[in-house]
Amino acid sequence: MNIPFSPPYIDQTVIDEVTDTLNSKWITTGPKVVELEKEVVKLTTSKKAICVNSWTSGAILMLKWYGVKAGDEVIIPAYTYCATALAVLHCGATPVMVDIDDDFCISTIAVKKAITSKTKAIIAVDIAGWPCDYPKLMRIIKSPEISGLFISESIKQRNLNRILLIADAAHSLGAKSYGHPSAIKSDITIFSFHAVKNITTAEGGCVCLNLPDNFNVEEEYKYLKIYTLNGQNKDALSKSLGAGWRYDILFQGLKINMPDICAAIGLAQIRKYQNKLLPLRKGVALQYCKGFKDKAWAILPTLIDRGRESSYHLFPLRIKGITEQQRDNIIDEITSNGVAVNVHFIPMPMLTYFKSLGYNIDDYPKAYKNYSCEISLPIYSQLIDEEVQFIINSVIIAVENQLTYVTMEQLTLDAEKQLIDFNMYQHG
Repeated sequence: MNIPFSPPYIDQTVIDEVTDTLNSKWITTGPKVVELEKEVVKLTTSKKAICVNSWTSGAILMLKWYGVKAGDEVIIPAYTYCATALAVLHCGATPVMVDIDDDFCISTIAVKKAITSKTKAIIAVDIAGWPCDYPKLMRIIKSPEISGLFISESIKQRNLNRILLIADAAHSLGAKSYGHPSAIKSDITIFSFHAVKNITTAEGGCVCLNLPDNFNVEEEYKYLKIYTLNGQNKDALSKSLGAGWRYDILFQGLKINMPDICAAIGLAQIRKYQNKLLPLRKGVALQYCKGFKDKAWAILPTLIDRGRESSYHLFPLRIKGITEQQRDNIIDEITSNGVAVNVHFIPMPMLTYFKSLGYNIDDYPKAYKNYSCEISLPIYSQLIDEEVQFIINSVIIAVENQLTYVTMEQLTLDAEKQLIDFNMYQHG
C-alpha cells in the first residue's frame, strides 16, 4: 500500500464551491470569506471570527493589536511549531519558553513560575487536537498575585487589565472543553487552515474573538478587518460595488487577508465538518486505540476525559523506553512499508535558530522526552478500515522488530561483559 500522511479532503462540493467563486469573477477577499467567518462562529460559538492568510499572521496581528512590543515577554511552550515563537519575535518581544506536561500541553506550573511584570501574553498550544486546560490558565492569570504584576501600556491592555490568553488552536478546530467548544475558553483563539489541517483553505487561518464584555467586539472586528488590509478603510469589494474609489490609510496595518478562492475550499468542508469529517477522524483514532491497547510499549494519547475532547487532528503514538535513534529506526521501517508518518514536533530549543538565541533543550526535559519517542500516524476522513489496519500492523512489526534488535544487542553486550569478567577472574 501507499498511504500518504495527510491529504486534503477534496470532494465534488469543494470543487463546486471553488468553481462558483471562479465563475463569480471575484476571487480576492469578498463574500466567501464572510461566509467562512460565519461558519467558524457557528462551529465555535465565538463572538466574532476574522479570516487571515495563515495562523502565523493571525498571531502577529493579535499580538500587535494588544500592543506587544520590544521589552515585553510572551510565555509559550518549548514543544510547538516554530511559528508560535516567530510571531512573538516579529513583534520585537521575547518568547519565554517553558516545559510541557505528559499530555503535550503547556505546564501550568511552569507558566506560573515564568510570569513577570514584563509578561503581556501567554500562548498555549493545543497539540494533536488536545486542548490545553484554559480554565486553569485563566485562573492563574486572574489570581491576585499574578494580576497585580501586570503593567498596562496600551489602550487594549488598559481595557483588559491583565495578561492576554491566546490559544494556538492550529490543531484543535472542533475540540471540546468542559461541555463547550474549547475555542471560547481563551481571550483569543487562532486556527490554522493549512493544507494538512482538519479544515483547509490551502493556506489560511482564522482569529476568534472571545473578549470580555467591556470590549465592543463588533468594533474590534471592523478594526481588525482594516488591519488585515494595510490599515485601509475601504476594501476592494466595497469599491467595486459602488462605494467610490477614494480610500484612506488609517494606521500601519498588515497585508494578511484571505482571498475568496481559498475561503471557498474551507467553506465546503466546514459545512460537513461536525456531522461527517470530524466523526470519521474520531473513528480512525479509536481504531488505533483498539489496535495498540494491548501493547505494553504503546503510550496512547489522551483523546477524551471528563473535561476535554480532542479534535483528532493527529494520533501522537509514543513508544515506551526507546531512544530518539530507535524511534527514527522505527519510522524508517514504517515508511519503507508504504506508510507516511511524521513527528510533532522537534522542540524549538533543538533548532539551529533558537539555539543561537540561547535556548537549550536541557531546560525542557519533558519536551525532549515526548519528542524522542513520538510518532504521528496518519489520521484523516478518507482512510478506510483496510488502510488503518495496515498502518497498525506496520507499526507493530516495526516497533517489535526494533525492540527485538535492542534486546538481542543488549544480550550480546551482557554476554561479552560476562566473558571479560570470567577471563579477568581466570587470570587473577
